[in-house]
Amino acid sequence: MIPDHRCFFCFTRAFEKLIAKENITNEAKNNFIREIILLYHTNWDKLSAPEFSRELHYKLRNYTHNHDPYLKEKKESNDQATRMIPKLERIVRKSSNPFCTALKLAIAGNIIDFAANDTFNLQATIETALETEFAIDHSEQLEKEIRRAHSILYLGDNAGEIVLDKLFIETINHPGLTFVVRGGPVINDATMDDAEYTGMKEAADVISSGYDAASTIPEKSSKQFQEYFRNADVIISKGQGNLEGLFHLNDKRIFFLLMVKCDVMAEFLKVEKGSQVVYNNACKKIYQGTFTD
Repeated sequence: MIPDHRCFFCFTRAFEKLIAKENITNEAKNNFIREIILLYHTNWDKLSAPEFSRELHYKLRNYTHNHDPYLKEKKESNDQATRMIPKLERIVRKSSNPFCTALKLAIAGNIIDFAANDTFNLQATIETALETEFAIDHSEQLEKEIRRAHSILYLGDNAGEIVLDKLFIETINHPGLTFVVRGGPVINDATMDDAEYTGMKEAADVISSGYDAASTIPEKSSKQFQEYFRNADVIISKGQGNLEGLFHLNDKRIFFLLMVKCDVMAEFLKVEKGSQVVYNNACKKIYQGTFTD
């Protein structure tokens, strides 16, 4: 997906806040702004939104020398979500449909996104998610495909969110599931360090995509990831960034799980902002602005 023009303004707001956290000179800030504008002018129609963001993060590091500016926030998110797990485990156990309940919790965790949100209330988001129907609901098909699958590739998104992914994965309890983290720090996305810190490695095999964009772009990922991607029976894709990188493949194996956090994505999926979505191309397709069976 090529970025909408509104994505550019979203990027500039996000990086303005990021720059404010860093101890760099006004001259450096001005130079970085010039680089943003130049990159927009030369590459806006060539890069997806996550790829554009990746390039900006690389350029910012030249000024800050901070390879992981959200390290503190990622740990806090992981800790916050982990403290909630005993209560959430009880909710799943007592549920009449543990699969759907754990799925809703995993998608609610997608609210932990420092690229899209300055602040968020995870507890309130979870409470709302448990009481709200999916705006696009292909969860029954997802459950059927999981039962049939020999291998599942689960594409992670954010730190903190990974804890709720782990709860869903433990509910699925599938022996052939592999969880994927980013190839390096980008925004607050989960990396191998987060997988180790949250105990994800105890729930699933974990690999890195080998690429440090806030998305999954198979052709730019590692050979190991490409092999797993090719051979997976089911691919679970978390978050908007992964959807932006994979939607064009029109791959019936992919189930997109996300909370819709911006107007651009809401318009693309034809749902309300704030909606929870479980979407699969084999179940529905977009035609002329509407979804049809």
